[in-house]
Amino acid sequence: MRRVHVIVGGSVQGVGYRYTARMIAREIGVAGWVRNRRDGTVEAEFEGTEDQVDEMLAWMAEGPPGSRVESAKVTDAAPTGGRGFEVLNTA
Repeated sequence: MRRVHVIVGGSVQGVGYRYTARMIAREIGVAGWVRNRRDGTVEAEFEGTEDQVDEMLAWMAEGPPGSRVESAKVTDAAPTGGRGFEVLNTA
């Protein structure tokens, strides 16, 4: 299992990024969460197999229609064995 923490910058708020991310994450089968941050970025943390995580990261680099991803900072995190994928409140 691999878990990553991601901060995505650009035009990523107000375009359905978080809710589309939840839908895609559930389709892929990764567990974790996504939320807006007050600085205009989107933050997520999720885990799954190497292939699942790579697939989710590829989607996050593109985002939903209407978004414009300009940056994505990815760091590894310790797997937690979590289940499900949720949208959290803004941090």
